[in-house]
Amino acid sequence: MDPKHIHFMNIAAQMSREKMADGEGGPFGAIIVWNDKVIGQGWNQVTSRFDPSAHAEIVAIRNACDHLQNFSLKGAVIYTSCEPCPMCLGAIWWARLDSIYYSNSREDAAQIGFDDAEIYKEVSRATSERHIPMIRCESENAKLAMEEWKRKEDKILY
Repeated sequence: MDPKHIHFMNIAAQMSREKMADGEGGPFGAIIVWNDKVIGQGWNQVTSRFDPSAHAEIVAIRNACDHLQNFSLKGAVIYTSCEPCPMCLGAIWWARLDSIYYSNSREDAAQIGFDDAEIYKEVSRATSERHIPMIRCESENAKLAMEEWKRKEDKILY
């Protein structure tokens, strides 16, 4: 492995340890790197911010996007101390990051109480078979929003 990758991974991992020790949240840290420079960082803040979406990767993506003033992180990579959960993987996908470097696996995380296996299964189930009921509630206003977006000439695709 290129020493550069180990260097950046160690930054993410050290941050995870420091912030966990400070009581910020679980043992997870992430940085976003673009042109060999850290442009965003995040650590798990679920319990300190009372926000279930404040995973390290999400926080790092928000931080990097704010830094660049852009919703796209194309050309950048993420270093995260643990394999991303399904929510974080979705955010990484939508942010268009080029690569994911991770240290601990999802199995390692499961062994300390962070088991996402059921979420991975849930995503592949038909909506009618999911554990949290998903009930379609059609709305004319919602349909209008889609139609208006389709016709909107100044839309910014993402």
